[in-house]
Amino acid sequence: MINRVVLVGRLTKDPELRYTPNGVAVANFTLAVNRPFSNQQGDREADFINCIVWRKPAENVANFLKKGSLAGLEGRIQTRSYDNNEGRRVYVTEVVADSVQFLEPKGSGGGGGGGAQGGNDFYSRGPAPTGQGGYGQQNPNRNQSRLDEDPFASDGSSIDISDDDLPF
Repeated sequence: MINRVVLVGRLTKDPELRYTPNGVAVANFTLAVNRPFSNQQGDREADFINCIVWRKPAENVANFLKKGSLAGLEGRIQTRSYDNNEGRRVYVTEVVADSVQFLEPKGSGGGGGGGAQGGNDFYSRGPAPTGQGGYGQQNPNRNQSRLDEDPFASDGSSIDISDDDLPF
C-alpha cells in the first residue's frame, strides 16, 4: 500500500501551535494549493488542505511560517472521526506532514517564512506509538550562496564548450 502526498502552497492563516498533555508539540495549518487548470471563466481554483505536523517541526512551522508563506510538504493522508458536542459523528481528512520545507526566504514579499538562505528542511516521523523518535533534524544553509547573486552572470569572458562535452 502507498499513502504519500506532496504539496506546495500558501498558508491561509498563521499556524496554530498546541501541546499535548505529555508536552508534544503539534501544529495545524491549511495550505491553499492551486489546481493545474482554469475553470470555464478562466479563473484558477484552489484546494484548501488541512495539514498537521508534530514535535520540533511543529514548533519550527509555528515560529517561521505565517499567513501567505509558501511551503512545501511531504506526508500522508489520514482520516479520523470523533463525536462533536451535539453527539454527531464528524469525519476529518488531513495531511500528516513528515517533512516541511520553507520555500521563501524570511522577509520576502510572498508572506515571509523561510529562515536562513538556501532553505530549511525540518524532518519528523510523526507521532510514534511509543512517544519516541522523530524530534526533527535541522539541515540549514546547505547552499551558502547569496540569493541575489546570479551564478550565470557573464564576467565578460567566453565559455568554450566542445561538442564532446554535451550529453546529446
